[in-house]
Amino acid sequence: MSYRIAAPDEYLAITGMNIKNVLITKAAWVLPFQRCTRFSVQPHDYAMNLQAMTKEKLQFLLPVVFTIGPDVNNRGANSKGPKATTSSQGGQPVHEHTHDEDRGDSLMKYAMLLAESTAQKKGSQYLENIVKGIIEGETRVLVSSMTMEEIFTEREEFKRRIFRNIQGELDQFGLKIYNANVKELKDAAGSTYFQSLSQKAHEGATNQARIDVAEAQLRGNVGEAERHGQQERSIAKINAETAVQKTDRDVERAAAEANLATQKTVLSRDVEIARIQATRATESRDEDLKKEVQIKRAAAELERLRAVDVVKASIARESKQQAADARAYEVEAEARANYEKSTKLTDATAYKTKIEADTQAAADYNRTTKNTDAAAYKTKMDAEAWSQATIKNAEANLQKKLKEAEGMVAMANAYAKMSEAFGGPSGLLQYMMVEKGTYVELAKANATAVHGMQPKISVWNTGSEAGSGSGGQGSGPDTAATLRNVYQLLPPLMSTIHDQTGITLPEWQFGKLPNNELTRRDQFQGNDGKVNGKR
Repeated sequence: MSYRIAAPDEYLAITGMNIKNVLITKAAWVLPFQRCTRFSVQPHDYAMNLQAMTKEKLQFLLPVVFTIGPDVNNRGANSKGPKATTSSQGGQPVHEHTHDEDRGDSLMKYAMLLAESTAQKKGSQYLENIVKGIIEGETRVLVSSMTMEEIFTEREEFKRRIFRNIQGELDQFGLKIYNANVKELKDAAGSTYFQSLSQKAHEGATNQARIDVAEAQLRGNVGEAERHGQQERSIAKINAETAVQKTDRDVERAAAEANLATQKTVLSRDVEIARIQATRATESRDEDLKKEVQIKRAAAELERLRAVDVVKASIARESKQQAADARAYEVEAEARANYEKSTKLTDATAYKTKIEADTQAAADYNRTTKNTDAAAYKTKMDAEAWSQATIKNAEANLQKKLKEAEGMVAMANAYAKMSEAFGGPSGLLQYMMVEKGTYVELAKANATAVHGMQPKISVWNTGSEAGSGSGGQGSGPDTAATLRNVYQLLPPLMSTIHDQTGITLPEWQFGKLPNNELTRRDQFQGNDGKVNGKR
């Protein structure tokens, strides 16, 4: 007894004890008095070059390739899936193969009929002969019932009919067609049918191609000539339109250039006039600004000197007060520190000397008792004398510093009393400025600031009515007096501007001024008894 397992492309066929017919399986225990045969289910290709004859008695070669192998899916009554009991065609009962020898199982058919031969490698040629005989017979029968035209035009139908007819014969052996391939038909020996058809088709295609080429060349030549003519006509039309437009553009450009030159001339004239006016206005404004700057500078210098003296006096007073307080505190603190330092230094020196003396005396007591006492007494007296002298010096320094601080405090108190006497800090400040000559220095600074300035003051009268409160000698007001006074004001105003700034106004704007300025001054002197510009 042994356990047998088939390969993936194999099956086991077991016969013998306890098996009614044949058991097809992939793995099973093989008992005594049982026989196990392995058989392969791999499909094989069967290629043939069949010679057949059509219905018109035309012989040809039909190359075919069939892939055939055992049908592993059609297990019949041995199938593990659901089993049908009735047929969909007329309700006739289906043959269940239950009582058949092979039970409708394709693998059992193959195992019963062909497996032994293939398993022993003795019947491979036998199986091939059976398959090829079936294929050749069914193909020839089918081809003999069809014409050559039907075979060519109905190639797919021809292939399906071959497949159906051969499969029906192979079912009885448990075989299945996995693939059927029909190649190109060929001429049999001594036949030129396909060669003639091919040559006819080739010549027809060649002639048609030559006709098509000629027609294409004809259309190309005619189309090319038409395109050339259309191109030349379009170019001539475009050139004519371009010449006309160019002439129009030249005329417009000439007119634009002439207009541009005119506008440039007008703009240049306006720019020159504006530039002259701007220059004259700038010069006049510059002189006014210079005059204002000089006046403001003198006023600023005067205020600065006043502020400097006031601030200096306030700062000096506060600084002296603070310095006096600081010096008094420093003197007092320094005196106390020196006193403490001297006292501690004296005590430390005396204590150190005493310790040294006691130590030395204890060490040499038996030998130098008297000398030690004398030295200790002398040292003690010297220390006391030095301590007293240091204390006296510190007290003297303290008294000196205290006196200086008292003097500073007394000076500060004196300034405070003077401030009260003069009615406040401002009165004290004025007194100190008078005492120190600050006002004299301010006057000198003001004189220096305006030194060299030569202002010209012009006074003129516009008529006999100037300065009078009434409207004149008449009973009613003179309505033209204002306009007349303005025009009378212009000549002396322009002369004054010329004297003070050196600017001469244009004649085209205000008219021509008198050449003799002295004549105008004499006239004004005769009117009011004053000379213009008299300081």
